[in-house]
Amino acid sequence: MSPSTDFIPYGKPCIGKEEEEAVLEVLRSGWLTTGKKAHEFEENFASFVGVRSALAVNSNTSGLELALEALGVGPGDTVITTPYTFVATASSARHLGAEVAFCDISKEDYNIDPVKLETILKSGKRIKAVLPVHIGGMPCRMDEILALAERYGFKVIEDAAHAFPVKLESGYAGTLGDAGVYSFYANKTITTAEGGMVVARDPKVMKRMSIMRTHGFDRDAWDRYTSPKASWYYDVVAPGYKFNLPDVLAAIGVEQLKKAAAFHEMRRAIASRYLEAFGAESALEMPPVHPAHSWHLFSLRLRPEALRISRDEFIVELQKKGIGTSVHFIPLHTMKYWRERYSLKPSDFPEALAKYERTVSLPIWQGMSDEQTERVIEAVLSTVNSSRA
Repeated sequence: MSPSTDFIPYGKPCIGKEEEEAVLEVLRSGWLTTGKKAHEFEENFASFVGVRSALAVNSNTSGLELALEALGVGPGDTVITTPYTFVATASSARHLGAEVAFCDISKEDYNIDPVKLETILKSGKRIKAVLPVHIGGMPCRMDEILALAERYGFKVIEDAAHAFPVKLESGYAGTLGDAGVYSFYANKTITTAEGGMVVARDPKVMKRMSIMRTHGFDRDAWDRYTSPKASWYYDVVAPGYKFNLPDVLAAIGVEQLKKAAAFHEMRRAIASRYLEAFGAESALEMPPVHPAHSWHLFSLRLRPEALRISRDEFIVELQKKGIGTSVHFIPLHTMKYWRERYSLKPSDFPEALAKYERTVSLPIWQGMSDEQTERVIEAVLSTVNSSRA
């Protein structure tokens, strides 16, 4: 049999009969929105990461905004995060009227640099919160960040969109700060198609997020219509949002969570093969490695002095060979809104800019076959060899 030439996508969810049957069960139940399945997903997830409770939301973006609001972030405050992230991390603060200050990433990895963070903290700005992002599933230096939080008095909201299930000695990523937010987007280790989960240390913060998640109601629809003490009456106690996760999607999450450990091992195996295949190639630089890495991303860096083609041309060559790729991330400070609002130049955050210009994210997803992994490796190495300076 000849090798497959089918296009290998950058990302692909791994959905089985269990998820299909769970969705059908919800569709046939007569209750589609947030209810029994969403609560089951919340309870199972909280147990998995070792917290008292969790709140299912319709996206990581929604969870970030809920966490920031519940922790008191608003107009007049400043929130620090990295420019090397998806835009939601920063825009969630702006939605609440807070300003954003960017902190450059470390030389060693893609995460916010605690040393540079302290320099900003010493500037005298009114810093209400810091949002560290575990980029690609590589955990941030949380011990240092939490020590700074204690010293300078700010809240820590972990953007753990890439970091499930990253387990450190001190606990799961996302459970270490004042709050943590996870993503179940289609390319994550577990998925609900769209969706997320938010956790917080303080029960009062969890209660506030629960109220704000659904229009500021004092009771959710499941309680109003299905509990033994069901009543049509409800009160609005805050100007909330519409951020709840429906049961149709939560049902997928319940089944995916059961497979989380197996999915994580699949990603680790692909990453290990990539590291083995590319590690000795002088034109390539490996992503940072950590024992708990989730390997949401495998972000390969090119050494431009070793190649005759640019990163963008490298991507085109891989596409010609049937390999899907992506770039994580275009730094926020180079984008029109953030650049103009804060009068920023690309050179203001040199580490973020340098890594962006050299990075390409390779396919890595649970269910990816050994043959597909080897095709990616062959495509990368053949492109390097044909383009060597």
